Amino acid sequence: MAKTVNLIKLSVGTEDVAGLAAWQATARAQTPEGNPRHITRMWPKREAEILNGGSIYWVIKGVILCRQPILRLDAYDSADGIRRCAIVSKPGLILVTPTPKRAFQGWRYLTPEDAPEDVPKGRESEVPLPPGLTKALADIGVR
Repeated sequence: MAKTVNLIKLSVGTEDVAGLAAWQATARAQTPEGNPRHITRMWPKREAEILNGGSIYWVIKGVILCRQPILRLDAYDSADGIRRCAIVSKPGLILVTPTPKRAFQGWRYLTPEDAPEDVPKGRESEVPLPPGLTKALADIGVR
């Protein structure tokens, strides 16, 4: 049976989950059919595991706050002539239990065992705390 692996990525310049959703709603951040995509320089070597149910987990202001199931990886030819990888995700952001994460460059693999759990049913519509407060609480173990 094939294993599953996720990706984790910093959402640079994003203030909160709503800001990430707003960015993904722009034409620049979408595939021609309207799915959100993130263009990255490196192609994941563990493609089969990612496409076996993996998600991209988004780090916002030092905290993993949400995820999106990955639909596929597309080749993307950028204006500079370099072929890149477009990580195409399912529309919509799934909130996860806020989990602190130190800054890193690019993306990283994230095993299912190390991935934060989804926010429990019924709590998805709660007004999120400000990112700084969420991070401070997560740093001391309050989720």
